[in-house]
Amino acid sequence: MMQTVLAVTAVILSLAAAGAILRIARGPSLLDRVLAADVLLAILGAALCIDMAVNRHLNNLMLLVALSVIGFIGSVTVARFVADRREQPHDS
Repeated sequence: MMQTVLAVTAVILSLAAAGAILRIARGPSLLDRVLAADVLLAILGAALCIDMAVNRHLNNLMLLVALSVIGFIGSVTVARFVADRREQPHDS
């Protein structure tokens, strides 16, 4: 039963990762590309969690925490950058 669940989740995560990579390549704006990169990082974290659950170990836990912190800091940084760009008036 666990192998079936693993196969189904692998297919779902692969499709989601392909969609995120496609959005990174095509994204009309920088914000779309950054959001897709953040989604790709979350998909990688989910894959690590599934690996830890299937193999019953915690070897990737520190990597998962590091990925989560990097994703959070990156998202907050881009959100602040976009907010700062929108607040500046255009004196032309």
